[in-house]
Amino acid sequence: MLTDQSIDAVVTRALEEDAPWGDITSEVLIPADARATASLVAREPGVFSGGRVFERAMTCTDSRIQTVVLREDGERFAAGDRLATVTGPARGILRAERVALNLTQHMSGIATLTASYVAETAGTSARVVDTRKTTPGLRALERHAVRSGGGHNHRFSLSDAVLAKDNHLAVLAASTGLSLTEALRRVRDQLGHTTHLEVEVDRIDQIGPVLEAGADTIMLDNFSLEDLREGVRLIAGRALVEASGGVTLDTVGGIARTGVDIISAGALTHSVRALDLGLDVDIEAEGSSR
Repeated sequence: MLTDQSIDAVVTRALEEDAPWGDITSEVLIPADARATASLVAREPGVFSGGRVFERAMTCTDSRIQTVVLREDGERFAAGDRLATVTGPARGILRAERVALNLTQHMSGIATLTASYVAETAGTSARVVDTRKTTPGLRALERHAVRSGGGHNHRFSLSDAVLAKDNHLAVLAASTGLSLTEALRRVRDQLGHTTHLEVEVDRIDQIGPVLEAGADTIMLDNFSLEDLREGVRLIAGRALVEASGGVTLDTVGGIARTGVDIISAGALTHSVRALDLGLDVDIEAEGSSR
């Protein structure tokens, strides 16, 4: 869930970075009593995300700015649609403009791309999920944007679940001398009953030993479609099956049709293009009849 605290943390840092000692351009060009009305306008179609973030960027700059968000997160829009309106002190709106746009464009880009991935999996039961390949400091916003696009979230952090990947398993085997099953059973025995255990495999012959260890999810990493189907058959519902590695918009549909439960795609957050949104501003004098 995207909390007010996580939004404030990002927006505050971004505003401080963008105007550490004030916005000298607006302060020398714009009268202190000038007011503005502005519209957040889509330059291209997409899926909206970041309404609360956009609003908070405005009010953190000047609490007198009034923002009306016209689209719900997750709602589709067309080029030319108005997504939000703002009114208030012109200097504050202009100071907030770049930060508000940067974050909303980025989040809407993620939501739009995620929606395209989800559409490719229609007719299957596979979930499209994100990864930890997020922008440092922006994970909460990016994860929310994935949900806006109809996707789901993987573990939020290293503290949430055990995910034993190839490097973990290599160190584990070298340091304990135990078989894969025995080593993972020791891991399982240390975990509370609510803690999820996921194990990554990169070969078919690893599936059996991991199943014997009681893994909750088995990640099939960079498997061919044929091997994914075979992996699903071998696991046979005894664990969740996650497909990972090489997932693109062109491949996600075929992966979903192999019968996997989860498809994780780092591209949802690490390779996304910001959507083209603009802030169209009209300046007016304080107390004018407009």
